[in-house]
Amino acid sequence: MQPNSIFTYVKSMKNRKKKPSNRRGMQLMTLCISITMVLVLLGLVVLSVLTSRNLSTWVKENLTVTVMLSDDASTNDAKRLCRNLYHRPYSKNIDYVSKDRALKEQTEAMGSDPSEFLGTNPFVATLELQLKADYANRDSLKWIVKELKKQTYVIDVAYQEDLMDRVNINLGRINILLLVLAALLTFVSFALINNTVRLSVYSRRFLIHTEKLVGASWGFIRRPFVSQAMSVGILAALLAVIVLGFCVYGLYRFEPHIMTVITWRELTITGVSVLLFGIIITAICSWISVNRFLRMTAGDLYKI
Repeated sequence: MQPNSIFTYVKSMKNRKKKPSNRRGMQLMTLCISITMVLVLLGLVVLSVLTSRNLSTWVKENLTVTVMLSDDASTNDAKRLCRNLYHRPYSKNIDYVSKDRALKEQTEAMGSDPSEFLGTNPFVATLELQLKADYANRDSLKWIVKELKKQTYVIDVAYQEDLMDRVNINLGRINILLLVLAALLTFVSFALINNTVRLSVYSRRFLIHTEKLVGASWGFIRRPFVSQAMSVGILAALLAVIVLGFCVYGLYRFEPHIMTVITWRELTITGVSVLLFGIIITAICSWISVNRFLRMTAGDLYKI
């Protein structure tokens, strides 16, 4: 054989080795990207479900019950009443608004002083009471209002009953919707990742058959496929966690108070859930796909 022929032969053999390797690398990259996108969507739903309770609590605790005080109540009387109410189990926060403060705030809001043409301050001193989330409902408010009206110097109690009912109803609907969406997305995610992993195993179906012919056990054949799929799942999960982290950071830059709803606890649970889901789902899908090809005969492999 001539030297030029030998060189050409060696070069062609190297190219043949490189092509399957490059193709395999592209398949793994595509598999990783596909799983990452699915895990990002799943992570968003998990985070939404986890934070829905915090959101519900935050909304309920920002609803205000206005306790109106009589004109005989001095500042000391109002502060004494505040201290008494702070010890009640339903109190989250109490803000005392004096008559002068109420007049000042309304003057700034309306652009004119009502006391100038009325000759007196038309406003009364009030306590702005914010309830704990568990008490922000119609049944609890009934006995809370009765108790407040029994207090000395309290002439009336006002709150938006319809608003509280609408908030509770809408938050309940949102929670149900998020749970249904999470269940559907989990099913869809499993189907998408399963198809992606199956395509990856499909390209090596003849290698599986060859190993089976030489007497390798099913467990021995499955092991490298499952290990590789789990490695890809871990990498995809880490990438998904990074993407979710950037999304939360973007929300924080836009609205810093979002961290009162999305806490580190929810972020940690979401990250761990995405990681576990990435590992478990890829392992299961790889196991199922390899078993499918292990059951096939040589003739069946050519037909699919």
